[in-house]
Amino acid sequence: MISLQIPGRGELHIKSVVLDYNGTIALDGKLVHGVLENLNNLATILDIYVITADTFGQAAAECQSLNGKVVILKNHLGAGEKEAFVAALGAENVIALGNGANDCLMLKKAALGIAVIGHEGASVKAVNSADIVVKDINEGLGLLLNLKRLKATLRG
Repeated sequence: MISLQIPGRGELHIKSVVLDYNGTIALDGKLVHGVLENLNNLATILDIYVITADTFGQAAAECQSLNGKVVILKNHLGAGEKEAFVAALGAENVIALGNGANDCLMLKKAALGIAVIGHEGASVKAVNSADIVVKDINEGLGLLLNLKRLKATLRG
């Protein structure tokens, strides 16, 4: 767990990170370089969940070495399922990362939502639902690995 006091926002107690797969941590079904290492570093202090419709059918194989769980959605639209998943974990203790329109509800529900622009771009809905927007996934994970960056971005 990580605890972080953010001036003007209060204290966050984060236990879990929930990440979309395609477009967020993967491109064309393959993990983006550096993501696995960053996620496994985070997994020493947080529970890691990758939640996906698995468009390319490669999420489980690509995440085989991940110290976390891969959750395949039953409904390929997924927005409500992702939101419910975050809620079930205790949304007040979750950071969510995503880029698609079907990520907007989980980004809003989580204690902290991070929209990732990445190689696929990002849905305007996702960007407008997030607390932070980053240009690539490793920058977003870097915020979680260096909490002073996160604090500096969110102080208000």
